[in-house]
Amino acid sequence: MGVFSGHWPSESELDKIRQKVAELSGRDAQEVRVVVSPYRICPLGAHIDHQGGTVSAMTINKGILLGFVPSNDTQVTLQSGQFNGEVRFRVDEVQVPKHMSETNGLTEQMDSSKTQEECKWGNYARGALYALQSRGNHLKTGITGFICGSEGLDSSGLSSSAAVGIAYLLAFESANGLVVCPTENIEYDRLIENEYLGLKNGILDQSAILLSSYGCLTCMNCKTINHKLIPSPKVQNNHEGELGNAYKILLAFSGLKQALTTNPGYNRRVAECQEAAKILLQASGNEEEEPVLSNVKPEIFEAHKSELEPSLAKRAEHYFSENERVLKGLEAWASGNLKEFGELITASGLSSIQNYECGCEPLIQLYEVLLKAPGVLGARFSGAGFRGCCLAFVDADRAEEAAIFVKDEYCKLQPELASHLDQGPAVLICDAGDSARVISNTFSLLNQ
Repeated sequence: MGVFSGHWPSESELDKIRQKVAELSGRDAQEVRVVVSPYRICPLGAHIDHQGGTVSAMTINKGILLGFVPSNDTQVTLQSGQFNGEVRFRVDEVQVPKHMSETNGLTEQMDSSKTQEECKWGNYARGALYALQSRGNHLKTGITGFICGSEGLDSSGLSSSAAVGIAYLLAFESANGLVVCPTENIEYDRLIENEYLGLKNGILDQSAILLSSYGCLTCMNCKTINHKLIPSPKVQNNHEGELGNAYKILLAFSGLKQALTTNPGYNRRVAECQEAAKILLQASGNEEEEPVLSNVKPEIFEAHKSELEPSLAKRAEHYFSENERVLKGLEAWASGNLKEFGELITASGLSSIQNYECGCEPLIQLYEVLLKAPGVLGARFSGAGFRGCCLAFVDADRAEEAAIFVKDEYCKLQPELASHLDQGPAVLICDAGDSARVISNTFSLLNQ
């Protein structure tokens, strides 16, 4: 069970994936393009996006790599570093949403040579084609590609599904000479998740992956969908500026692969927030408004929170306090005040536990261990808080020391879960990342 850090993607990683694609396609390695699609973290803004709150996000220097070459025809051929099987389809095939094809009994009409495993991991590539087709793009060129995630990394809570979908979108667009802006690709990835796969998630993940910029926090108002980048003044004009060297991001893994069944579900929390909003809107004479907490003014909550059941009052308290923490955090970041920024992250984690009442015992223990680690500025869950990992911002000079401390202390508390981490790092030391992009040979083609 180790500690891992480093730059991403390294030249050796790029060379390895180029060589793999060259072998698959019979083409020269210099022809291979590589999509870099990073994972994201959400330092502040936990569990408020579904209520129209304001959230913050940034990418890290780990994620999805998709090496590919354009085909000489419409054929798509894909292999994966994590999954067995081979995905094969044509870009001139009409894609039907997965949940619709199953509902209408069309599953049997799909290529019978596909294994069950291929059906699962191939869906994002087919979904990307569906999204592009549904907006009038008629693709003529397929790809031969190889996709893999950062080695040994459990991506729970890091938005890996959005990173995969975006990787396929950028590859298809690159192969077909399509110029697509980031806001269009945010919509395309939403179509993959919401329409093709039938998932009920928002657009925070893909927005962070496509809009982030090194040294900046991406701020998004989930009610208006407006966003802005908040740079630190110390790194605006210098990629290796003071603040850029002042911190590292720790990802500490719990060993939990699935949510524990004893924990209340994500959907129930969303419903409780909506119920709280409905009662507060009725109390203020605004019952015609959509029942989400972003439609409730903070002063209305303060005036009427005594009318809420205790559990509903806690959910609303988390929303309003977290929204305020995001706004304060953006100010702290912009002024270079990492100490205050970290304290707000920790307070976010505590509110997630006490007011939103999410988190299982191992993750809460991991959160508490991180807060005791040397040099840690702040910590919270990454993701919903029922499995996966915790994130922390840490003084760069003490990152290695903190990582070792966390690994050792968590192992004492959860030896069985910690033993599950033998195949990957227990604690990952990361840097901030950049937006998703396509690398062709030695230069980047940013998806402007």
